[in-house]
Amino acid sequence: MTTDPQPTESVRIRLIGGPTAVIEVGGLRVLTDPTFDAPGEYPSGPRVLVKNVGPAATPGELGPVDVVLLSHDQHPDNLDHAGRALLPTVPLVVSTTAAAERLGATTVGLEPWHHLDVDRPDGSRMRISVVPAQHGPDGADASSGPVVGFVLSGEGLPTIYVSGDNASLRVVEEVELNAGPIDLALLFAGAARTARLDAYLTLTSRLAARATTILDARAVVPVHTEGWAHFTQGPQTLAEAFEREGVGERLVLLQPGESATL
Repeated sequence: MTTDPQPTESVRIRLIGGPTAVIEVGGLRVLTDPTFDAPGEYPSGPRVLVKNVGPAATPGELGPVDVVLLSHDQHPDNLDHAGRALLPTVPLVVSTTAAAERLGATTVGLEPWHHLDVDRPDGSRMRISVVPAQHGPDGADASSGPVVGFVLSGEGLPTIYVSGDNASLRVVEEVELNAGPIDLALLFAGAARTARLDAYLTLTSRLAARATTILDARAVVPVHTEGWAHFTQGPQTLAEAFEREGVGERLVLLQPGESATL
């Protein structure tokens, strides 16, 4: 674990909907898993995913985006048609190596535990580290395809963990051990579940609360908890689970369109 000095800069998080949020940190605007399509049915391999709530903003309403953190490109609830159209307009997209091969343009693919540095307006740099994610139970990688999470860090900045579609506390422990201490976490925490697999594909509310304790993060913003029919848990179960775990004061619940400065 590192012993970096306390962060001096705040972070502003705006939830757009589903896994999509804008992180304003260090003078940069970072967008997670861009999804902007309207409600409807979206094929995903042999399945159809149902989106029941649209985004709180369109790509045109976002303003400039410096970086997209794309956990994976193979599922429409993490990258949809409008999100794909946005990617070539963004200076840098960081994702899996498989996504970079498919998407091209400004997408850079990194394997877990590799990083790149991005210039900030003040002349310093922010580091984007790619970390593991496990999209389901052990052995699910073969069917889900590669997925990653991210850690953002830099001088004077809080260290921010973006989990991506991860369902494993073992992965969270690995992130804390190798990239901590974590100040702020965006946890994909809707307990996603589909008919193809009798298991959760992202963190449940209980596991998200437990992850908060493992990370010892001072604030956690759940994302990917609403907007799609295959999410089985949401704000109410999160609030209850965080209270039971004794970390209720660290939970920051946002409705789509809402922002928080942390």
